[in-house]
Amino acid sequence: MKINPNYNILAASTSTIFGSGYLEYILDEAVRFLNTDEIIFIPYARPSGMSWEEYTESPAKAFAGKGVSVKGLHEFDRPKEALRKSQAIFTGGGNTFLLLKTLYEFDLMDELKSVIAGGTPYMGTSAGSNICGPDIGTTNDMPIVYPPSFGALNFLPFNINPHYLDPDPLSKHKGKTRETRIYEFHQFNSQMVLGLREGSWIEARQGVVELKGRLTARLFKPGVQAVEIAPGVLDF
Repeated sequence: MKINPNYNILAASTSTIFGSGYLEYILDEAVRFLNTDEIIFIPYARPSGMSWEEYTESPAKAFAGKGVSVKGLHEFDRPKEALRKSQAIFTGGGNTFLLLKTLYEFDLMDELKSVIAGGTPYMGTSAGSNICGPDIGTTNDMPIVYPPSFGALNFLPFNINPHYLDPDPLSKHKGKTRETRIYEFHQFNSQMVLGLREGSWIEARQGVVELKGRLTARLFKPGVQAVEIAPGVLDF
């Protein structure tokens, strides 16, 4: 798998796993990966409709324990300039449609692409990871707003489906499974999709893309059955 060797991407399925606090399961990895004492946080996904200020408090508190300061992008009068000068960028989860719409409205998509192509480390969780692929067509979120395009940052050559859930054979629920929905996606779209289970993340550095964490991921390609991918270097 070939990607821009300048990319430094950490795309996690979730910010919080069962039984632990915000970022607790991945915080040491994040601090190592971002390798800075200052992070700019993009809070535009606004989970549960909370304000940008409220949302920024969560990563600020988590990273403070590691001696890392966090400042929300909304706090800067010139967000493009802030991104250009940033040492590392973290985009949190929430609603992917709202996140992407806001990035387009503030004309930040090209700036983000340029900054990350220049080597600035980027971390995303959930919605912040969704936008790392070619588009957001495999998000789990409701389209509560409409971005001008589903086109995303395209750092990774596949879409991510975060919080991926396997079918429960004991469930009486008769609605569609996550797997079925991704198969439907492939009736009209050609990009690969990686079902990323909670507690797993993608790390890309120096052109090498790895699946990290203890769990396998589910890889979907058009026209074929999905397969399990073990943690390690991705080569598909």
